[in-house]
Amino acid sequence: QAQLVESGGGLVQAGGSLRLSCAAFGRTVNSYVMAWFRQAPGKEREFIAMITRNDYRTHYVDSVKGRFTISRDNAKNTVYLQMNTLKPEDTAVYYCAAGPYFNVIPSNYDYWGQGTQVTVSS
Repeated sequence: QAQLVESGGGLVQAGGSLRLSCAAFGRTVNSYVMAWFRQAPGKEREFIAMITRNDYRTHYVDSVKGRFTISRDNAKNTVYLQMNTLKPEDTAVYYCAAGPYFNVIPSNYDYWGQGTQVTVSS
């Protein structure tokens, strides 16, 4: 089993940056495909980005391409989401997730963190 703990959320002005971290405990992150999702009030959980185990392939939702970067440091057992040029519509609770294969569907991920709030003011 893996436990995931996110950190790094907060309040930022539009155009600003934040870096989210997701630390894994119990299992190593290189055992899983790792992903970030987000959920705004009244909306469904949305896929943001994912990264493969070994070859570090990445995939992003179109709305964050060129602004967000997912990365992983297997030595630190941590996955990151660097978020630049933030917009008010990026406001949501951000979750990291671990799963067995490369996909964008939340139900296919086995482990989830508790979430971290990101609020972007205009």
